[in-house]
Amino acid sequence: MRFPLTNVVLLGATGLVGQGALHTCLADPSVQKVTVISRRPLEITHPKLDVVLHDDFADLRPVAERLTAPDACFYCIGVPSAGVSESDYEKVTVDYAVAAADALLPLNPALTYVYVSGASASPDSKLMWARVKARAEQRLLAYPFHTYVFRPGYIRPMFGVKPRVGAVRAVYAATSWLYPVLKKVFPESTTSIGAMGRAMIALSTMDGRGERILTSGAINRLAGEA
Repeated sequence: MRFPLTNVVLLGATGLVGQGALHTCLADPSVQKVTVISRRPLEITHPKLDVVLHDDFADLRPVAERLTAPDACFYCIGVPSAGVSESDYEKVTVDYAVAAADALLPLNPALTYVYVSGASASPDSKLMWARVKARAEQRLLAYPFHTYVFRPGYIRPMFGVKPRVGAVRAVYAATSWLYPVLKKVFPESTTSIGAMGRAMIALSTMDGRGERILTSGAINRLAGEA
């Protein structure tokens, strides 16, 4: 039996994965409230949705009083790494994620924190983004609450959601027809924003049990059990 989630805090609700998580949470009867921290208003409204406008993601303490009784935090903020310095990429990928952890930990030490990383994250990678993602994972896994890391491969859009970044949108538009083939040939490397949202919710009811680092296959299996 699934118990209700009093409040899910969501960061990155305007991105591809974040929009999927938001849609899934609003549609799931076990989620009572979704608090989105955003720099700008969202285009949707919902009785369960509370949008907290805030500019400085490096410090969420000024809005902590709006984040009461959080059961879970879904960190879906992500930016393309192309043309971005490592320090700027680390600010969004590591610093903002840690700032959210610092703000939420005092509110609920038993919080479930789901961090969306990437399939190739590794501290030894030659790819800048993969090294930085790995640093974020290491920092968050050291917190005393229940941290889970998602390392998805190809992510299928759903619910009419499209990537906001032009270059990323073009790639998805050119390759979306391949998803059924990729899912069949590489079932452990493909997932969808709907499956990721369902898996996030499922993890929030597990009290720290299960795998801490989940690839696409594990995400899909967990979503099927949700």
